[in-house]
Amino acid sequence: MRIASFLFAVPVVAIMIASVPAGAEEKASLVERLGFHKDARVLIINGDDFGMNHATNMGTVKALKAGAMTSSTIMVPCPWFLEAVDFAKKNPQANLGVHTTLTSEWGKYKWGPVLGRTAVPSLCDEMGYFFSDVFSIYGASDLEEADREVRAQIDKALAAGVDVTHIDSHMGAVQYEPRYHERYIRIAADYKLPCRLPGKEMLAPFGAEWLLDLAAELNVLGPENLYLDEPPSLEATESYYKERLTNLPQGKVSEMYIHCAVDEPEIHATTGSARRRVADTDFFSDPGTLQWIREQGIELISYRELRHLQREGKAMPRVERYGWD
Repeated sequence: MRIASFLFAVPVVAIMIASVPAGAEEKASLVERLGFHKDARVLIINGDDFGMNHATNMGTVKALKAGAMTSSTIMVPCPWFLEAVDFAKKNPQANLGVHTTLTSEWGKYKWGPVLGRTAVPSLCDEMGYFFSDVFSIYGASDLEEADREVRAQIDKALAAGVDVTHIDSHMGAVQYEPRYHERYIRIAADYKLPCRLPGKEMLAPFGAEWLLDLAAELNVLGPENLYLDEPPSLEATESYYKERLTNLPQGKVSEMYIHCAVDEPEIHATTGSARRRVADTDFFSDPGTLQWIREQGIELISYRELRHLQREGKAMPRVERYGWD
């Protein structure tokens, strides 16, 4: 399910959110600190929901190997987590983060906390699964239990052998409410990881810019522009994404996130968004898409570059090509 991973609800329209890079007084922009020209258009394409099921894993791997999708995030509580771990171990060049998960939205395919129901009971419904929607969490859950569960998911991924490059939030579950969003940023700081952040223009009307100030204070990096919307139809997939990519802002790091899956009965039985996920996979795994992105002069990076800059204070060597055979 594609839900804007942010603090407040957004209109169902095409949106691009601009945020302020960490440290307003820095002489160099984030793009320059990453080693690019000040006017470069820098882009991360992230695939959410890795580990959700086998069809999702197959689609995610397909898109990662093609090279246009440069990062992905793993749902640690999901049944197919171990398949994602196996892929991570065999392909250390893959840039994989943790898709921190506190919701289980599908009616007949469910998951619950890695800590177990008895350890974090406030996060669970009557059957022991995560709640199906974000706002049920805030009405029933305990913030400390949510904090422990998110950390446990990151710890489990690390212990399994995943070189975690970043974190984000499934359905925005730790970002729609200020207290949870603050914990999310502090957790990223504790693990010295970059994370997906909302933009100043979204937070300003609610007086919540302090969340970005906190991220800057704690040296937590994230993309400065994030595309939330998706194509209005399957037929518009190519034209929609090409229009968005053509209009990437200069001098900024942008992120576009997608959901992948191959066209198998499993994904259709799991979610009503199966056809959208398959269409996204087909477009971003097409070699022609990667070639077209390069022809536009767009600089692809992954979250690994942000993690390196956040931890080392300098740019990592340029990656000439994402993807592999």
